[in-house]
Amino acid sequence: MSALRQRQRIVKVRKIQHALAANAAAAAAGRVRSLELSRERLLQMRAELRPVEGQTTGQALAQLGELAMRLDNARLGLAPTIESARSAAATREAERLTARRDQESAEKLEDMAFRAAEELAEQKLRGVFRRRARIQTGD
Repeated sequence: MSALRQRQRIVKVRKIQHALAANAAAAAAGRVRSLELSRERLLQMRAELRPVEGQTTGQALAQLGELAMRLDNARLGLAPTIESARSAAATREAERLTARRDQESAEKLEDMAFRAAEELAEQKLRGVFRRRARIQTGD
């Protein structure tokens, strides 16, 4: 029974570890999605920049060009950050899978301990009935 209780505690710990790893993996994946969405939004903003129709000044065109260049630089500057976030997300996903594997192993060990405890209890019951049967037949 102590082995069964120990296995149950291990299973609880493994479930918590898996939940934490799954949460970290989901947060990392969310960060990647957020960064990619930001990159797409910058690209969309850049595409929407157009000079107004009609007469325009050189200063307005220069400002428009400056803004376009800044948007391009920001979008291109996100590339290393996105790659880093993808790498972190892949690492977190691998940690989640490892935690899940550990949890499943602990659950299997708990099942084995439970079956062993049941078998031991059945053997004890069979032994009690046999002893009683012997006592009754000996009288």
